[in-house]
Amino acid sequence: MPPRRYPCSKAARLPNVVLTANGGTSAFQLAQLFTPGRGFYILAGNIAQPAFDGMTLLNKQKAADAGLERAEAQYRDTVIKAFRNVADTLRALQSDARAVKETRVAEGAAKKYLDKIRAQLRFGGVSQLAVVDAQRSLLNASIALVQAEAQRLTDTVALFVALGGGWPS
Repeated sequence: MPPRRYPCSKAARLPNVVLTANGGTSAFQLAQLFTPGRGFYILAGNIAQPAFDGMTLLNKQKAADAGLERAEAQYRDTVIKAFRNVADTLRALQSDARAVKETRVAEGAAKKYLDKIRAQLRFGGVSQLAVVDAQRSLLNASIALVQAEAQRLTDTVALFVALGGGWPS
């Protein structure tokens, strides 16, 4: 892509043309001032060209072009980073959704296991220690579910921030 040029910086290097026109009258006596044939008109042109600038204006234009290219590169970099942050956060949210689903299944399985162990305890098939162990498994599964849901909510907030949430830091 060719570099964009500032029109005003290029225009500053070109000649400046000024055209002026003046009208008037001339007479040696006041009575002859407004008689026909005493009018005159002057049409003048003036060309001012930047001369002997030592390439200053061209170098200023090149500096302005380089500044514009740097700003464009920074803008592209910022946009790419923003899209990358959003994509990474969306990927994390997908992973979090799977983790929440799996921990819910694990918690449900631990709850069913606890119910079976309690039923066996009523019939004398297991000891109280097996019930405590099943309760511990259920509580661990519940803690894992809460942690997975907390991570999903944290990543949801990260998505809002990546999309430009505008919260002060």
